[in-house]
Amino acid sequence: MTATYDRFDTANQSEPNGNKTIEQAIFEAIAEARSTCEVNGDGSPNCAVAWDIVEELQAEKSHQQQAQHRKTSLESFCERHPEALECLIYDV
Repeated sequence: MTATYDRFDTANQSEPNGNKTIEQAIFEAIAEARSTCEVNGDGSPNCAVAWDIVEELQAEKSHQQQAQHRKTSLESFCERHPEALECLIYDV
């Protein structure tokens, strides 16, 4: 079962680094949940945990998508131009 949690931990990292995307982690978690439920039965605690992991991954994907849509135009500008005066942050 720890392998599933390892997938969850690396799901937020990008593919160019050699790690899985969240979509790949979800796909693999679904396959593992189906396999777990087939082996242990649909009513088993292991089956429930496997599907809980799928739900957590899907929720994380949703949160990431919402965070991307909530950026203001200033935030988007500052991502492209962090050196701009509007984007400088001073500690007082």
